[in-house]
Amino acid sequence: MIKRTYDVDSALLDRLKPNHYTRRIKSHFQAYGTKYDFLRFFSIGRNGSCLGLICIFNSAMLISTCRNALTDEKTAEEIAGFIRLNKPLSVELEPELAQMVAGYISDDYYADRRTEFHFAAMNSLPDMQVDELPRLDDVFEILRQSFPDLAGSYELWLTDTSHRIRRGLSQSFLLGNYTTATIQYIIDGVALVGHVATVPAERGKLHARNLLYWIGERLTADGFSVRLFARPHRVSYYEEIGFKEAAADYVLERKTDNDR
Repeated sequence: MIKRTYDVDSALLDRLKPNHYTRRIKSHFQAYGTKYDFLRFFSIGRNGSCLGLICIFNSAMLISTCRNALTDEKTAEEIAGFIRLNKPLSVELEPELAQMVAGYISDDYYADRRTEFHFAAMNSLPDMQVDELPRLDDVFEILRQSFPDLAGSYELWLTDTSHRIRRGLSQSFLLGNYTTATIQYIIDGVALVGHVATVPAERGKLHARNLLYWIGERLTADGFSVRLFARPHRVSYYEEIGFKEAAADYVLERKTDNDR
């Protein structure tokens, strides 16, 4: 049974498997708690036991299972029905469960494979002028040119990003006035890099590569494990920077009319 819950706390979150999905759920909970309609939590239970937790943040769904929970077809089918009911734009969940669930909702969702990378530091921080406390308006000006979906979401992006930064859950970096990257979460000693972008006129000049390397060295020196997700064909690019392929998973993406 899947039902909405407001009884989310650190004890429950610590019962989940220590993975990316749990860390992202934790980051949402630590940012907003359970009092907002744009962030909802649902428990997955059977016979009085909690099998996992589902988090819906705006139009994205995250699913993580408990440490001792077994993934089976009954659970996968129930989750698939829940996805159909809520129609999120994307669903992030453990690879084995993602493959099982995808079979039930293939008419509406496709499984998009991605690779997780872990930064292997050389303990050599480059001498670069990186702004670690940039104006978020400057960051957004770069992002909107690289991520069309963000272009019309300035107020939502600014509110959420500034909120997380104030709580130590996120951080933005700016190189010059042309390249940016944002730490999407800082949870359990892990910093996940995302939203890397360079303005069109400055692309091809290694700015993003240099900034990613600097961030990797900087945050590793601060005691964090630095990670990011990218498409599999980018493996060689990230390995040249200092990232190593660690794992792969699937994001379930809702199909558009062009995908059907």
